[in-house]
Amino acid sequence: MITGANSGIGYVTSRELAGMGADVVMVCRSKERGEAARNEIVSETGSDSVELMVADLSSQKEVRRLAADFKATHDRLHVLVNNAALWPTKRTLTVDGLELQFGLNHLAYFLLTNLLLDVLRASAPARVINTSSGIHKRARIDFDDLQAEREYRHMRAYGQSKVANVLFTNELARRLAGTGVTVNSFTPGMAKTRLGRYMSRGAQFIFRLLAKKTEKGAATAIYLASSPEVDGVTGKYWANCREARSAKLSYDRGIAKRLWEVSERLTGPSR
Repeated sequence: MITGANSGIGYVTSRELAGMGADVVMVCRSKERGEAARNEIVSETGSDSVELMVADLSSQKEVRRLAADFKATHDRLHVLVNNAALWPTKRTLTVDGLELQFGLNHLAYFLLTNLLLDVLRASAPARVINTSSGIHKRARIDFDDLQAEREYRHMRAYGQSKVANVLFTNELARRLAGTGVTVNSFTPGMAKTRLGRYMSRGAQFIFRLLAKKTEKGAATAIYLASSPEVDGVTGKYWANCREARSAKLSYDRGIAKRLWEVSERLTGPSR
């Protein structure tokens, strides 16, 4: 299962894994764009094992429906790639009243993964892969203002969501030790994806000049999803298909545990 699969890193990852013979479930917010992407992948790869599931992952109700629908029709899941993300320049709230970047870029990863853990455990060996960003190294977690109510700066909110991805990865890896389910995070680097549309015109021009092709950005996700070289490797951060050091903050177990507890409260059954 790959979220955010109709474009960018998610699309390339879906296409390449389908080309390797994997049964791929593409999760997309738009049915129209998702069907177009799926049809392209089927045409390019010749695979008849590419499925589309539609869900707006900024809605916790939709995340829960997605997980329930998947489990109603599938009894195994060997790879989950949490990839869907947004980078709005203005503070926006989800239908659950949460700041959009924190709600989608982090909490959707947290909730969907936890809802699918029973299937992942039953399918072991299995892998969870979380798309982060090198921007996380300049970020922090502001537990006093997680929803950016006092001040919203889109780059700071994005960085917070991306360091949350790494903290979540590391904490989940510890909790799943010995289960046969591994958890890793990675940065695609500055790759050409739809996130670039949130930049100013000047920044977009520089981005187009410097950004690497989407295929190179997706290479690490594909490697983590398919390579036998990473069997049993867990709780690591990756860049360019190699283990890398993540932010010092991301190794703080106290912060990771606190973020987990906050995330549990924000995705609780009452929502």
